[in-house]
Amino acid sequence: MPRLRVLTLTDQLIALGGAERIALEIAKRLDRERFESVVCASRFSGHAVTGSVEVAVRQLQTAEIRYLGLGRRSTLDVSRWWPLYRLLRRERFDVIHTHMFGSNVWGTLLGRAARVPVVVAHEHSWSFQGQWGRRIIDRELIGRGSDVFIAVSREDRRRMIELERIRPEKVLVMPNGIPTPTSPSGRDIRAELGIPADAPLIGTVTVLRPEKALHLLIEATAKLNRELPDLWTLIVGEGRERSSLEALVGSLGVGHRVVLTGYRADIPDVLPTLDVAVSSSLREGSPLAVMEFMEAARPIVATRVGGVPDLIEDGVHGLLVEPGDAEALTNAIRRQLTDSAAARAMGQAARERRRGEFDIDLTVRRFEALYERLRAGCPPPASADELDPPRET
Repeated sequence: MPRLRVLTLTDQLIALGGAERIALEIAKRLDRERFESVVCASRFSGHAVTGSVEVAVRQLQTAEIRYLGLGRRSTLDVSRWWPLYRLLRRERFDVIHTHMFGSNVWGTLLGRAARVPVVVAHEHSWSFQGQWGRRIIDRELIGRGSDVFIAVSREDRRRMIELERIRPEKVLVMPNGIPTPTSPSGRDIRAELGIPADAPLIGTVTVLRPEKALHLLIEATAKLNRELPDLWTLIVGEGRERSSLEALVGSLGVGHRVVLTGYRADIPDVLPTLDVAVSSSLREGSPLAVMEFMEAARPIVATRVGGVPDLIEDGVHGLLVEPGDAEALTNAIRRQLTDSAAARAMGQAARERRRGEFDIDLTVRRFEALYERLRAGCPPPASADELDPPRET
């Protein structure tokens, strides 16, 4: 039987953003005996390949996955889509799997125009409440034009159905997953960064974007420093918010206690150094960073947004607080720092849950089954569980 040809379409080619990471992991891990995988990133040009872009390129090259960039610079740069349309027509792909709004729009249009049999649109974070134009596009273009519209959490699916009025049978929840990370190398990250070995250390790993609300984490640091003067905070990641965060750190007088490291590829070494891992986001889909905190068995404090409650049961796998509430975030961090026995128990429970329910191999196997099901002309399943292989009796 010939292999199914699958083209993955995303906006950026980076190894740090959650949506981009999931797109690349699925593309890399498809069974080579059943699938041929190609990746297209519309804004990737091949120039200035540094940081997490360089990591993503190296991963695709190592996996021997063909990839191309369209070099698109703006929303109006429509002519840049022409090479993708020609590729879809010339190579007769069976499936186009698109990720995030812009790629979902253009992938659905070009996929149907090029007569690709299966279009899978993948929304990673429902974040557009109040934008009536996007609701119409999601419902009338993507919702109608795709074979299935993927949501990464139950809350995202509810909003897509109730607020955008996308047909329920089109919206399928497919939880994210992460690979089991490499074992820590044993490097002394604290010594490298000038953080005392016995100092309380809180931190996060994220992209520095406004919706991550990292100002709340910095404000919590300033409050906690009054009672825990030896507390340090570590923020790992890169993004356009860096300068404003650095300014906030300076204005609150905690520049000597907050370290912004930029992008790092050694997250398995970084996470064990944290006493508490924090996610302060105002919105999330199914955050990979929280899954990484779980795998590292870190005591977690996270905001109750999007798919986070699907990962963390409050008081069992970590502590949840309402988004935007700096006081609640501060109190929860304090609790995790001071009640070490309960914090360790929650960290262990989180690791067990991550390994049992949120593994990238399970995610990939489900997408493989979905591609084959849709290519055979069958409707989407009601639940991702229907895509699991039969259990042995």
